[in-house]
Amino acid sequence: MNPSPIESLGPPPFRFTPALGASLHGPAFSPFFKLLATLVVFGTAGWFINLWLQGQAGSRPLMTWFLAGLALMLYTWWHILRSTTRLDAGALHQSWVWDKKMELRELAYGKMVRVRGLDWLIAPRLYVRTLMGKFAVFYAADPVMLMEFERLIQELKAFRGLK
Repeated sequence: MNPSPIESLGPPPFRFTPALGASLHGPAFSPFFKLLATLVVFGTAGWFINLWLQGQAGSRPLMTWFLAGLALMLYTWWHILRSTTRLDAGALHQSWVWDKKMELRELAYGKMVRVRGLDWLIAPRLYVRTLMGKFAVFYAADPVMLMEFERLIQELKAFRGLK
């Protein structure tokens, strides 16, 4: 297959195939992190209800601001619970508040950001950047997905000639 005129102008596209098949799919956040997020959101809601029942919630504008903040927390919490990450031969995907997608062929750089031993608390993430400078962060809680992220980084470094 001949490259298109556009592809022939730049560096060759990066190609990667997940080791365990055509596609890997897993949760973006660990069960403990989801539980922690749940406790924070509903603990905050319970605290506010307690203040309101005691008549100490403050003025109506203050209550409105608090409820708006709580609504944002609930919205984010919902996305933490249902967010998934997928890696296939064509792209990285993550469902989130706004879905993220990064084409593998365009990748220029990748780095894992994690605190080993605390993956259950601090969600490991893959930072990637394209040849054009666009970047994205993909979270993963699945150990198999994290191993594939590490392999992707190593293959990308070798492909682009980075140390």
